[in-house]
Amino acid sequence: MPSNASEQRTAPTRAPLATTADNALKIVVVGGFGVGKTTLVGSVSEMRPLSTEEIMTQASAGVDDISAVRDKRTTTAAFDFGRITIDERRVLYLFGAPGQKRFWFLWNQLFTGSLGAVVLVDTDRVRDSWYAIDRLEHHRTPFVVAVNRFGPGPGPGLAEVRRALDVSDRVPLVDCDARSRESSRDVLVTLVQHVSGPVHGSAPTPASTPEDTQ
Repeated sequence: MPSNASEQRTAPTRAPLATTADNALKIVVVGGFGVGKTTLVGSVSEMRPLSTEEIMTQASAGVDDISAVRDKRTTTAAFDFGRITIDERRVLYLFGAPGQKRFWFLWNQLFTGSLGAVVLVDTDRVRDSWYAIDRLEHHRTPFVVAVNRFGPGPGPGLAEVRRALDVSDRVPLVDCDARSRESSRDVLVTLVQHVSGPVHGSAPTPASTPEDTQ
């Protein structure tokens, strides 16, 4: 499966922050190595995202497991940062967490002060998401699970993914394509609705539909 890396991103439209925005919300995007966190932040950010992606070198051989993402050539060394306006008053600041185990110590700092988190999942590597879910539950941080559908074939259904992750029915579980701005925005709206109620003027999100049973 090809890596869902940032090379497929398109440059975001430069948009100034609205003068009416007075409620800044922090969102963290977590998940396994190479699952598409940088891609999601870059696809949805209305500003040019700050990225700490670096070229992977021989020094990472034997340290980072790239067996499932052999085409991946870059890695997030600290975090990605982007911004999206939800409505005239609420703006989200997005922090994409690094996926390698050697950078997991940064996660506790990223979770501090956050509204909630998105756990991005690759159905071929579901177990890579277990640590993220465990840490979020430990910190009692609200989260949604987004299944990144970028590989060939439909893959397992959402109900099957929920069973594999062993997450409560209260946790929203949605499909997404991290390369798509609209799809990524729906994931974020789902999280905001999960935490604080419906977003004014927003369309229904995938979380409002029953999970399939493929």
